[in-house]
Amino acid sequence: MTTHLETHEIEWRRVSPRLAVAEIISGTIFWLIVIAAAIGMWALTDWSWGLWVAGAAVVFLILGTIFTIRQVRAYGYQLREDDLVVRRGIMFLRLVSVPYGRMQLVDINRGPLIRALGLSELKFVTAAASSAVVIPGLPEAEAEQLRDRLVELAETRRAGL
Repeated sequence: MTTHLETHEIEWRRVSPRLAVAEIISGTIFWLIVIAAAIGMWALTDWSWGLWVAGAAVVFLILGTIFTIRQVRAYGYQLREDDLVVRRGIMFLRLVSVPYGRMQLVDINRGPLIRALGLSELKFVTAAASSAVVIPGLPEAEAEQLRDRLVELAETRRAGL
């Protein structure tokens, strides 16, 4: 028995690979702060565990970079006739279907790092409080076109309700 949301039946649009760059930069900054603090504790207080913590942070930095690249490749979305389907996750695959008629807000967010890379984040809010769906890492022009298209589809579907 197959469902209409199975991944092999849908041609997915992917997010920009530049999203991985932004995520890696953010993660690297965090882990460099942890490494600097651990080495500082070791140097200033002769805290012997400082070097072990710094070494573990380097390992987490490397693993985080590898997993981030794979996670960005796992993001995808598809505009279908009646809904938008968003996919994310590697081990724990999450598929979310958002009916156009239920969309109340389509928002574009651009933080400083994402904006510097020419990317945007699209956020969809429905009537359910916990139903915010996000597509990160869209090129700015694509995010604006998608927002306009989704607003248009949402208005026509709500008018038909």
